[in-house]
Amino acid sequence: MKEAVAALFEQALDQLTTQGIIDAADRKPVQIENTRDPARGDLATNVAMMHAKAAKMAPRELAERLLAQLPQSDNISATEIAGPGFINIRLAKDATFEPVIKCLAEQEHFGLHQATEERVQVEYVSANPTGPLHVGHGRGAAYGATLVNLLKARGHQVEAEYYVNDAGRQMNILAVSVFIRYLEHTGESVTFPSAGYQGDYIADLGATLFQHTGNSLQISFDMLLDGIPMDSEDTKDAHIDGLIQNAKASLGDKWQHPFDLALTAILDDIKNDLSEFGADFDEWFSEKSLVTSGEIDRAIATLEERGHLYEQGGATWFRSTDFGDDKDRVVRRDNGETTYFASDIAYIANKFSRGFDRIIYVWGADHHGYIVRIKAAAQALGFDPERLTIRLVQFAILYKDGERLQMSTRSGSFVTLRELRDDVGRDACRYFYVMRKADQHLDFDLSLATSQSKDNPVYYIQYAHARICRVFEGLEGQPFDQQRGLDHLTSLVTQEELDLAKAIGRFPEIVSKAADSLEAHLICYYLQDLAADFHRWYNGTRLLVDEMDVRDARLALAKAVQTVIRNGLDLLGVSAPRSM
Repeated sequence: MKEAVAALFEQALDQLTTQGIIDAADRKPVQIENTRDPARGDLATNVAMMHAKAAKMAPRELAERLLAQLPQSDNISATEIAGPGFINIRLAKDATFEPVIKCLAEQEHFGLHQATEERVQVEYVSANPTGPLHVGHGRGAAYGATLVNLLKARGHQVEAEYYVNDAGRQMNILAVSVFIRYLEHTGESVTFPSAGYQGDYIADLGATLFQHTGNSLQISFDMLLDGIPMDSEDTKDAHIDGLIQNAKASLGDKWQHPFDLALTAILDDIKNDLSEFGADFDEWFSEKSLVTSGEIDRAIATLEERGHLYEQGGATWFRSTDFGDDKDRVVRRDNGETTYFASDIAYIANKFSRGFDRIIYVWGADHHGYIVRIKAAAQALGFDPERLTIRLVQFAILYKDGERLQMSTRSGSFVTLRELRDDVGRDACRYFYVMRKADQHLDFDLSLATSQSKDNPVYYIQYAHARICRVFEGLEGQPFDQQRGLDHLTSLVTQEELDLAKAIGRFPEIVSKAADSLEAHLICYYLQDLAADFHRWYNGTRLLVDEMDVRDARLALAKAVQTVIRNGLDLLGVSAPRSM
């Protein structure tokens, strides 16, 4: 309805432009907003205030001119000028209930599939496969999966991708951690490194490695310690790096056994975990493939050809300060090895080579410093950095019985995403993770997530859906006649009913806004308000009255609310139960 009303005011602007009151060069798009107070009408526009200065006219006077040129419409019952020049618009009753008719006609498509045909990639989670996903990863997973749903609902062609960090130091630390646990099963006396990955899952992987290989990988633990620093707070990184180097030298090609076993087992667990969480990916992209395909070398060569690299101290540097970064970045170390950032550069080039119109990264907030350098790399490679969108997600902090739970993968003291789902359910997880703006702090309250009260927002919304289902299941011998209900919607006269109809009409707008701004929490806010409006109406109104025209009109309104709640929850990856 907003679009239809905006079109009427655009026609009025056309007339004033033809009359020379407004210069075509000064034209601005008409903005129509919902009013906060029903007493002021249903919609409002500041179009007169936006054009008054250019027209050299007081806003209220220009508003009068606009209304004089406004075409007649069955959708508008009244207009009025308010304050310094706002125009308030009151919709005709038929127009107020038009969204209900549209909703019941379109059902699961209502508010969705507004084709824009943009090809978008969303890369999210991409946690190192060094351990199970913990609750900190869950927020990025829920947010990313919801973005995918929203962008698809908007009509975009969307591909979801997980970047598998299957190369580099962290994977080597994982492999040597598993290998040391393996050595325990061969009878070796070991001292586990403080910088190694700990936890039961590392011990389990060590046992599995022994089951698969027996003593064929056994070496003396003293060989691993040969020539490396002692393990202390100051030397723990050098100690673990020395263990890795000695393990590789001693095992040779057999080093791939602990490496591949750990990678495969943990990555399979991550894939299964995310699938059960409702986060599915079209592509699992291997970082290692950038090395084996030569893409890292080619990306570095491209930067060299474009004059963006220089040598210093034996290392190769990217002159990222030319593109707004606070310092230049190493892409190849003095020992000839490429850096993580070099892989990131090659990955950007790979993404753009696949023809995406827009590329969205979902990162943890601790990656804030990477934004400028990533965009710098894209620009240096010759790509438009504006096609890159980076969204930061604050890690959620989990509280249980008033105590904060730790989430350190390295120490092994963490709560997994799977454990959280077992405790509170997938629905509560998905909803609670996205109900706040992604870059804002989030405390995940387990007690609230499992409570059956209106204070628990996901329960309150799902209960509204279940309530409506229960009403329809109780109709018994007097079935609902939807067409009769739609024909008599104007018999609904209470403010609560009008508010519900208007709220239903806002759903497509909210979906568009959430998708375009990448703000998933807007769907949560909307559904909470809609559920509150419904419960207020339901508690104060008898739906199943004897007058069938009124009964079916109320049932049509309730069914539209049910449809919108189901569609909205589906976008969030949350179920819409029929009973609770």
